[in-house]
Amino acid sequence: MKKYIKIACLSTVLAVTACSDDFISNQPYTDKVEENFYKNQKDALQGLVAVYDVLQREGYGGFLLNTETASDDCYGGFGTADSNVALELDRFQFITDKEMNNPIWQNCYLGIYRANILLENLDKVDWGTQPELKTQYEAEARFLRAHFHFELARVFGDIVPLDHTLKPNEFQTPRATADVTYALIANDFKFAADNLGPANYSQPSNANYGRVTKWAAEAYLAKAFLFYTDYYEKPDLAGVVTKAEAVNYINDVANNSGHGLVADFRSLWIASAASSGVTYAGEGNTEMVFAIRFNSSGNADWNLHEGNRFAVNIAVRGGDLGTYGQGWGGATVTPSLYEAYSDGDIRRNATIIDYAAEGLNYDAVAAGVRQFTGYGWKKFCPISAEVAANGGDFQIDNYEDYPVIRFSDVLLMAAELNLDSNAAFAQTCLDRVRERAFGNTTSSIPATKANIMNERRLEFALEGHRWFDLIRQDMNTTKAAVDATSMPNGFETSFRPETLGWFALPQSQVLLSNGTITQNPGWN
Repeated sequence: MKKYIKIACLSTVLAVTACSDDFISNQPYTDKVEENFYKNQKDALQGLVAVYDVLQREGYGGFLLNTETASDDCYGGFGTADSNVALELDRFQFITDKEMNNPIWQNCYLGIYRANILLENLDKVDWGTQPELKTQYEAEARFLRAHFHFELARVFGDIVPLDHTLKPNEFQTPRATADVTYALIANDFKFAADNLGPANYSQPSNANYGRVTKWAAEAYLAKAFLFYTDYYEKPDLAGVVTKAEAVNYINDVANNSGHGLVADFRSLWIASAASSGVTYAGEGNTEMVFAIRFNSSGNADWNLHEGNRFAVNIAVRGGDLGTYGQGWGGATVTPSLYEAYSDGDIRRNATIIDYAAEGLNYDAVAAGVRQFTGYGWKKFCPISAEVAANGGDFQIDNYEDYPVIRFSDVLLMAAELNLDSNAAFAQTCLDRVRERAFGNTTSSIPATKANIMNERRLEFALEGHRWFDLIRQDMNTTKAAVDATSMPNGFETSFRPETLGWFALPQSQVLLSNGTITQNPGWN
C-alpha cells in the first residue's frame, strides 16, 4: 500500500509543477476525483461497488492458492519448466521469490483503502428520501474492510490495521498487536451484523444478489472468534465479542437465516456435478452464506477482473480434458487427503480427480506436471469449452464463484462453539453434515473437537480453510500434519514451527517501511 501511495504522491507533484496557479485552484472538469465525487446515491453506490470489486482479484499468488499449497492437502505442483516458487511455498520456504505473497498484501490493502475512502465520504452524500441507505452502505463497507483485515491477519499475523486513509505522516506506520487488529475486525463485523436487515440474497433473481448480509456478518464473527481465541489462547474476541455472544451469533445463522444444505454435495461444483451426473445446484444456491461472485462477461479483456482467475492455476495441465478443462496443474492433491475420506463418503470424488480410477487418458510426464500424484482438484475445475463459447479466455473468464462461507461451515462452527453449552445441538449440527456426505443416518460420530476439526478438513478441502484450522490448534499439530519425508520426484515438505504459521511478508513492504516493519520470524 505504501508503494501505491508514494507513486500517487509523486504523480501529483509532477502534475502540479507543470500547471499554473489558476489551473490547480479549479476542480477537475472531466475527471472523477474525491473532491467532486460522493455527491449523490449513485456516487456512493459506485464507491461501494469499487470495494466489492477487489474481492474478484483472486488468482496466482493469492489467498486461496497459497494457503492450500502450504497445507497438508496440496503440494506445490505446476510444471517442471516453471520456477521453484510453488515448491518453496509448499516446503514453507521462500528463497527465490520474496514477493510470493505480495498479491495477498496488495489486494487486501487495496480493498481496505477503498472501503475507508467510501466511509470517510458518506456524510457528503445527499441521501434524499432514503437516509437509511447511508447505514446500509456503511455496514457493507465495514464488513468488507473486516474481511480484508481478517485475511491479512490470518496469513501474516501482526499487520497494520487501518480504520482511515493514511496521512503523509502515517505512511510508515508500524504493525499493531493482534488484539488491536481483531478489535477492529470484530467491531466492523458486529456493526454489519447489527445494521444489515434479515434478508437472504442467495438467489440470482434477487435484486441484491451477491451483496453481504447480516447472516454473513454473524457467521464471520464466529469464524474470527474461533481463530483468534484458539491461536492466541484468549477467552474472547479482543474484548469485543464474548463466547456466549459468538454462540448466539452462529446459532442465529444456523436457525434463522433461511440458508441450508443443498441435497447433494456433488451438485455444489460444476465439474463435480458433470462428472457424477447430477444437476448443478447453481451459484445462487441456499448454501452460499458469503461467496465471491464471478462471471464470464470479461470477454478476454485482461484489464477487467470479472472472471475467476484462480481456476486456471489448478486445472489439468497439458490439454483440455473436457469436463476438467485445462490449466497449469498447480497445487497437486496429496494422497493423504484422498486417503482421509472413508468409503461411502461422496465428498471424496466430488472434491478430487482420481485420474486412474476415472479412466482418464492423461500422460502427466508428457504434460510436464511437477509432483504429480495421480490426484487433482475437482472443485473449481473450469469447463473451457463453455468459456470459449462465451467469447472468453480460459485463463481469466471462468465463472464459478468462490464460496467463502457455506452453510455447512455454519453448522460445523455451531457444533464447535456449542460443545460446552449445548452438546445435543452440537451433535445435531455435525450429524447434518455427515448425513449428507454419506447419504444415511448411520454414519454419526461423537461431536468432539477432534472429530469436528477432521470433519472440517473433509468438508472444506481445497476451499481455503485447512491451513488456518491447523495453525489455530498449535504448531505441533501443524507440523505433524504437514511434514512428509517422501514426495513425488524426491521433494520433501517440512514445516518450520519458528515461523509460528505466518507467511513471509513481501520483502518490498519491509524495505519500503524503512525499518518500521520487520520480516516475520523464521523468514530472514
